[in-house]
Amino acid sequence: MKLKNYQVAFPATLVVVMVAVLSTIFFANANLSFADSATKKKSVSSAVEYTDLQIKQLQDALNLTEAQQGLWNNLTKVMRENAKDMDAFSKTRGENFKTMNSVEHLKYHRQVTEAHLNQLNKLIPPFDALYASMSDEQKKTTDTLFRTGKHGKHKMK
Repeated sequence: MKLKNYQVAFPATLVVVMVAVLSTIFFANANLSFADSATKKKSVSSAVEYTDLQIKQLQDALNLTEAQQGLWNNLTKVMRENAKDMDAFSKTRGENFKTMNSVEHLKYHRQVTEAHLNQLNKLIPPFDALYASMSDEQKKTTDTLFRTGKHGKHKMK
């Protein structure tokens, strides 16, 4: 049985639209409250503050060597730059949120998604270099942190 073009295109378009709508709802309701390394709940007001908490938790959990410090500094520099970029997006959204129509929301979320992709592209090379320098134990800790967000008593939410 041969499917006509519209029989394939319509369901595919429907899926894309549903994903866009659901991601809009998800991002519109995102809450930037995270836990600090002492597991006390602490509200952070910016991506920069959250990133600084993440950096501290990672550094404590990884027990970096002196030889790895330069690689770590390169990674944290990129992490902080990415956080500053996300704060700029959050500020723009906050200023225009009540006046955005649905199309503007979708365009905004496209910009955020593109920014995340660009940030990942910047983050992967220094992270890869640091990861390659890690001991097996450090790699195991890193893998656990990425997979679960937890390492021992350190909890990242």
